[in-house]
Amino acid sequence: MPRSLFEPDRPTPSLKGATLLRVAVERGIDRGGLLRDWDALTYLAPGPGAGEAPVLAGELVTVPLGKSDTPTRGFVVEVGGEELAAGIQPETIKPILARAGACIPGPLVELGVWMAGYYLCPLGMAMATMVPAAVKARTGRRVVEQLERPDPVPELAGLTPKVRAAWEAVCELKPGAFPLAPRDLADAIGSPTVREVNRLVALGGLIAVEREIVRAREEPGYLADASALSAAPVLTARQREVVEGIGAALGSFSTHLVRGVTGSGKTEVYLRLIERVLAAGGSAIVLVPEISLTPQTSGRFGARFAEAGVAVLHSGLTAAQRHREWKRASSGGARVVVGARSAVFAPLARLGLIVVDEEHDSSYKQDQLPRYNARDVAIVRARIASCPVVLGSATPSLESWANATGDRPRSTLWTMPDRVGGASLPRVELVDMATLLRPEPGQKPPRPDRIPALSPRLRGALGEALGRGEQALILLNRRGYAHYLCCASRTCGWVLECDHCDARLVIHTGRQLPQGAVVRCHHCLAEQVVPHRCPACTGRLLQLGTGTQRVEEELTGLFTPERVGGACALVEGETLARVDADTMRTGRDYFETLGRFASGEIKVLLGTQMIAKGHDFPNVSLVGVLCADAALALPDFRAAERTFQLVSQVAGRAGRGVKAGTVIVQAYDPGAPAVKLAAVHDYPAFADAELAARRGAGLPPAGRMARVVCRDREFGRAREASEALAGALRAGAEGGRVEVLGPSPCAIARVAGYHRFEVLLVAPTARLVQDCLGGLRARGLLKSDARTAIDVDPVALM
Repeated sequence: MPRSLFEPDRPTPSLKGATLLRVAVERGIDRGGLLRDWDALTYLAPGPGAGEAPVLAGELVTVPLGKSDTPTRGFVVEVGGEELAAGIQPETIKPILARAGACIPGPLVELGVWMAGYYLCPLGMAMATMVPAAVKARTGRRVVEQLERPDPVPELAGLTPKVRAAWEAVCELKPGAFPLAPRDLADAIGSPTVREVNRLVALGGLIAVEREIVRAREEPGYLADASALSAAPVLTARQREVVEGIGAALGSFSTHLVRGVTGSGKTEVYLRLIERVLAAGGSAIVLVPEISLTPQTSGRFGARFAEAGVAVLHSGLTAAQRHREWKRASSGGARVVVGARSAVFAPLARLGLIVVDEEHDSSYKQDQLPRYNARDVAIVRARIASCPVVLGSATPSLESWANATGDRPRSTLWTMPDRVGGASLPRVELVDMATLLRPEPGQKPPRPDRIPALSPRLRGALGEALGRGEQALILLNRRGYAHYLCCASRTCGWVLECDHCDARLVIHTGRQLPQGAVVRCHHCLAEQVVPHRCPACTGRLLQLGTGTQRVEEELTGLFTPERVGGACALVEGETLARVDADTMRTGRDYFETLGRFASGEIKVLLGTQMIAKGHDFPNVSLVGVLCADAALALPDFRAAERTFQLVSQVAGRAGRGVKAGTVIVQAYDPGAPAVKLAAVHDYPAFADAELAARRGAGLPPAGRMARVVCRDREFGRAREASEALAGALRAGAEGGRVEVLGPSPCAIARVAGYHRFEVLLVAPTARLVQDCLGGLRARGLLKSDARTAIDVDPVALM
C-alpha cells in the first residue's frame, strides 16, 4: 500500500561503511552516458553473512525495479562505497533482493561497457547477451551428495577385510579424482556395491558434501574414428613458420590474419598454438560459424585436448546442455571453448588465445540488440586480456584484408597458399546458363518454368562421379521449390506477394502440407494455400525460380534405378539428402546427416550455404554450384564479396583426398569478376579490385558506416521519424566530414506489417560516426528500442 501523506518522515539512513553496487538491469534503460554515467542503478549490497562471500563485479543479482519493486535481473558492474551514492538521495537506495549464483570475470564487464558504448545499446542488454538464458534460469541444476577424501588422509583401524581393501583403493586414488558420487566412487575402486563406501563415510574416512551440478543428456558421437583425431600430424614448413611466428607473440596483444587456401591446414595451426597456451596454464576460445560447428570440428579439438577439457557452445544444444558447458568453462573444468558467435563471451580465466575461424562469415554479426560482430568483439576481448587473436579464412573479409595489407597495417598477415600433402586445388569449370534460354534454330524459346536446374555438363559429371563410387555436393543458396509465382499472361502481370511484407512468397512442397504445397514468406513466416488459377484473370500460373526442393525433385527424376542402375540411383532421404533450414530442424538432424554422408551411406548432399564450409570429406570429387551469381542482383555493396566467398568456400570442399576434384559453377553471368576470379582461386586480384571500387565510393573498409532503421505500422510515422533523425544527424555532423544518406525506404520496405526507413552514416573514421550518433543519444534523440534499430558496422543492407 502507498504511504500516507501524513506519515512522519523516515530518518535518512547512513551509508557510512556500507557497500554499494552499480547494477545494469536487463532492461532497455538507455541514458546514453559513458563509464561513470553508465546505464546502471545504485543498490545496497547485503551485509556480510556467515560464510558468505562479498558481492563481486560481474555477478548476476536480482534487484527491485521501479515504484512497484518488480524483481529484475541485472549484473553488478561496479562495487564501491559512499562515492557511488553521489547525487542520489540515500533513502531511495534499495537493497538487492537475491544473488543468482552466476558470475562473469571482470574483463567481461569491461568488454560489456565497450560494447554498450560502441554499438550504442543499453549496458544491461549488452551484459545480458553474455550469459545464456539457461544459466540464468539454472536449467538442469541439481544438488547431489558427493564424497571427498580428507586431507591429510586419516588412519583407520579395526576395519573388516572388505572395508580395508576398499579403503586402500580409496587412498590410491589421486586427489583430483574427488569429489565423487558414492556409486561412482564404488565403481572407481572396483566395489560391486556402495556398502563399503558407506561404512568408510561412517568411520570418517570420507566426508559427504552437497554440491551443485548440472545434469544434461550426453549427445551420441557421429564421427567414425574420433580417436584418430588426437594424433598430431607432422607440420609442413609453412605451417611451422606460422606457428612459430604467432607463438612468439603469446602473452601480449596482437592481431594476426591467416589467409590459407581450403585444405592448407589452418586448423592444425590453431591446435598447435592452443597446445602452447595450455602448457603455459592459459585457456583458449575458438570461434567458428554456426554452420561450420560440425562434429568433425568439435571432435578434433575434443580429442586433442581431452585432458584440459573442451566445452562446446552452439544453438543445437538443449538448455541444460548449454548450462552445463558454460559452467564447465566458468569452473575451470574446460580450458578450451569451441563455439559459435556467443562463445566469444565464454567465462574463461587466464585467457591466452582467441581464434576466429572463417572470420569473414556474416553469421558472426548478430541481427538483434546488441548488434555486435563477434570477430570485432574478439579483437577487443583479446586486447583486454593481453593475448593474441588469430583470424583465419581462405577468403578474408575486405576489412581484415585491408587491416593486414594497408599502408599502416594493424595486423600481421600469414599466407598458406598450398594444400597439405601436395594436393592441388580443384579444377573449376564455368557454365553459362543463359545458353539454355536461347532457342534452337527454327524453334520457339523454351518455357521459363521448364528450364532444368542442372546443366547437361553437371548432369554428366554427376553421373560419372556416382559411377566411380564417389560423392558430390550440390549448392543452391535458396530453399523452397520456386520463389516466384505469377500469371502466365504478359498482359495481366499478377505476382503473388506477402500481405504483410514487400516480398514475394516462396512455394514449399511437402507430403505433410495441405494439398502438398504452401506459399510461405521467409520474412514473417506467413503461409497461404497455393492458388491454382490467377486471381486477377483466372489464367494459368507459372512457378519460376529454383529452390533446393525443386533440384531435389530433378535429381531423383534423373537418377532413377531404371535409368542409371541401383548403384548410382538417388533416393530422397536415403542416398540423396537435402540440407537446409526446412529439413535440419535441430542440431541433431544436421549432425546425423553429416555422419551418414561421412560413412558413404549418402552419395549426394544438396543444400544451401549450410554445406559450404567446415567440412572435410575425402571422397567428394565433384561440387556443383547453381545460380552462383544470384546474389549479385541484391542492392548491397557487399554482394560481390559474398558471391566470391561462397563460390570459393564450397569449391574448396572438392578434392580434399587423394582423388582430384572438379567444381562446376553455373551462372547466368559467368563473366562477372566475382565469379570469374573465384573460379581461378585468385583472391588477391578480387580483393584489390573490390577495395579500389570501395575507396572510390568511400564505402567500408575505406570508410566507416552505421545504419539506423526506423519502423512503424503507420507509413507516415515511420517516414516522419526517419526524417527527424536524418535532420538531427545532419545538424550534428562535424563540418561535413560525416555524410548522412537518406532517409529512404529499406530494400525490403515492409516486414511483418512494419514500414521501414533507413538512414546511413558514412565517415572516414569510426570516431566520427560514434561522436555523431553518441551526441544524439546523449540528448535523448536516439534510442535503441522496438522502433529504432542502430547497426554500427552493418554487414547487410536489406
